[in-house]
Amino acid sequence: MLRLYFTGIKGIHASVETLRGLRGDRSGVTAIEYGLIAGAIAVAIIATVIALGGDIKNLFASTGSALSSVSSSSL
Repeated sequence: MLRLYFTGIKGIHASVETLRGLRGDRSGVTAIEYGLIAGAIAVAIIATVIALGGDIKNLFASTGSALSSVSSSSL
């Protein structure tokens, strides 16, 4: 019974030491910051595409029809 008690205390001590080591670890904070930056960039790209989507579609349509008319007239 006494052996189980000491084994349990050693396990608790190891757990506490592991938690103390994690308290000073700041590598996860950097990963979270990079994730937030990537998310903000994605939101900005999506907003830009939504705002300019119709204009870009019209630009490509007019460019395509101009290229189509030039290629058909040269044949």
